[in-house]
Amino acid sequence: MKTEKELREAIVHIGSMVWQKGWVAANDGNITIRLDEDRILATPTGVSKGMMHPDDLIICDLQGNKIHGRKERTSEINMHLTVYKLRPDIKSVVHAHPPVSTGFATAGRPLNLALLPEVIIGLGCVPLAAYGLPGTDALVEPMLPLIPKYDAIMMGNHGSVCYGQDVYQAFFRMETLEHFARITLVAELLGGPNVLPRTEVDKLFDSRTRYGVRSKATPVPGCPVVAEDLGGEPEKISVTREELIALIDEAVAARARSGAN
Repeated sequence: MKTEKELREAIVHIGSMVWQKGWVAANDGNITIRLDEDRILATPTGVSKGMMHPDDLIICDLQGNKIHGRKERTSEINMHLTVYKLRPDIKSVVHAHPPVSTGFATAGRPLNLALLPEVIIGLGCVPLAAYGLPGTDALVEPMLPLIPKYDAIMMGNHGSVCYGQDVYQAFFRMETLEHFARITLVAELLGGPNVLPRTEVDKLFDSRTRYGVRSKATPVPGCPVVAEDLGGEPEKISVTREELIALIDEAVAARARSGAN
C-alpha cells in the first residue's frame, strides 16, 4: 500500500506527463485516486496539470464534498465518483482531451474497429458516449451503460476518460487510446484500414490470460467491429495536405515538449 504522500506525488507525475504530451491545454483535465472506501484524492479546479504541487490536491468523500485541501474541487468530480461507484475494481481515473482521439469524438466516430492486437487485448474497443454538458449530470448519463463494460470511453465533443487499478494503468490506457487514434487516422488517409475478421478477434480475446491482462471489455456486437460486420467500405476521413502537415507538426511539437528525441 502506498502512502498518501506517494499517491499525491504519483498524481503530480501523471499530470505533468499528460501536459507534456499535449493532451490538455490551460487547466483542462482531471485525475483522481481512490484512497479508501470513503475518500478520493483529486486534482483541483483552475490548475494546469503540468504545474501542480502535491499540496494542491484535495480530498473528497464519495458524495463529492471536499473534506480537505486549500483549493476547490473540479466541476467534473461526479464523473469520477460515478466510475468508482459502478466499478469497485477501479482505483484511479484520468480524464483528458488528447487531440486525435478527441477529433474522432467530435466527428462522432468511435474507435471501435478491430485493427490492432494490443488494443483488442487491452481495451476491446473504445465506445463513444453522446455529448453531455460538462459539469452537470448530463455529462455522465450517456456514460452509465458503458462504464461497467469498458475501461476507456470517448466523450462526444469533449475528450476521453480512462480508468484502472492505479493511476499509471489509467494513464497507459489513455496513451493506448491516443496512439490507436493516430494509427487509425493514418490508415484512413492511406485508403482505409484492413479490419480483422471475427476468428482473429476471438483468438486475441482468448489470449488475455496468457498475457496476464485483466479487462472488463468483452466482445459484444458492434464493439469491436470486425470485418464481417462491415456491409461496405468504411467511411473515409477527408483531410487536405495542409491539414495533414498541421497534424504532423502538432505531433512533433508535443514530442518536443515531452523532451523526447
